[in-house]
Amino acid sequence: MVRMSDLVRGRGQPAAPAPASTGGPAGTERPVSSPPPEAPPARPAPPPPVGTARPEPRPEPPAAAADAEDVEAQRAAAESLFSALVRSLESLRERTRSDAAISWPELERLVTIVLDSLERSGELFWVANRTSAPPGMDFVAFHMARVAVLAMRVGGTVGLGRPALVELGMAGCLIDVGLWQLPPALLKPADALGPDEQKLYRTHPRLGADVIRRWSPPFPGLIDVVLQHHEREQGQGYPQGLGSEAIQPHAKILGLVDTYTQLTVAPGFKPGVRPHEAIREIVRTKHASFPPSLVKALLNEISVFPPGTLVRLNSGEVGRVIGVNRNHPLRPRVDVYDARGHRLAVPKIIDLSEAPFLYITGPVAETAR
Repeated sequence: MVRMSDLVRGRGQPAAPAPASTGGPAGTERPVSSPPPEAPPARPAPPPPVGTARPEPRPEPPAAAADAEDVEAQRAAAESLFSALVRSLESLRERTRSDAAISWPELERLVTIVLDSLERSGELFWVANRTSAPPGMDFVAFHMARVAVLAMRVGGTVGLGRPALVELGMAGCLIDVGLWQLPPALLKPADALGPDEQKLYRTHPRLGADVIRRWSPPFPGLIDVVLQHHEREQGQGYPQGLGSEAIQPHAKILGLVDTYTQLTVAPGFKPGVRPHEAIREIVRTKHASFPPSLVKALLNEISVFPPGTLVRLNSGEVGRVIGVNRNHPLRPRVDVYDARGHRLAVPKIIDLSEAPFLYITGPVAETAR
């Protein structure tokens, strides 16, 4: 059986998710008592036109089958919304190199839709948290979309209200627009950059702030948030070397999420580490860079077994995680397969938090199926 203590020490690592295709001060925590609410049920289909023969009623599908279909529908909707966000950000690339202005109302509308999705269910969060991207995406746009979604989820965990979360999400959508001003060759992991390349790369926060200033931002502080997202608690960041008290609270959240997302998907779509390995890396080597309360909030959002993970149950069956339990991270909801990893004729979904005699013994590699 997997123990939380083993995961903290680095044993019993969860498998990586299967590729599919996130007003108050940032240091204030809000305890999480339950997972986000499920998406509202779909509206019933309208009645047929007058004079049309009514179809014979179809038998209701088994509850587990309907549950699985609902999960798939939510996942598809989240995929579509995330792709729309990336495409919208890709359209900004040429605007950073010309005199064309950004449509602030349109960006705010899209970020508000993202926030609504995050408040309904966790599917969009997990789409943004995956470690792969569909082919053909611009990396900078993909990265900023991930940062915006994950930052809004972390911001909600530490108690930010809706207006502040929308502003945080809009800033997340823009933190790296300065990278579009630099040679594409700089889009590679930081440890692969030479000294001169590092110096040039570190100009991107100022370049991004200059672009946003030219676009006349709609609320105070947006320029500073973009400028400061690489500043760190002990003054070891750049470009200004600011310390904790001088750093914008939103910039601290975005800086943490930016670091996490680059660890899981490195610049240029280079393979990164798994989500929990990224958290351990932040805790182990960057503990002085970010407020502990924010690191804890991020850890609370990253499940031990993220959706899509294949796990082995003590019954010998294989399950694919389809929903996480933030109060009991070792007891998610699973879509159960047979012992060889094949789907059952009749779908079987189990909430392990309600099945005391059934538990996960460990992750299963995709190749083992």
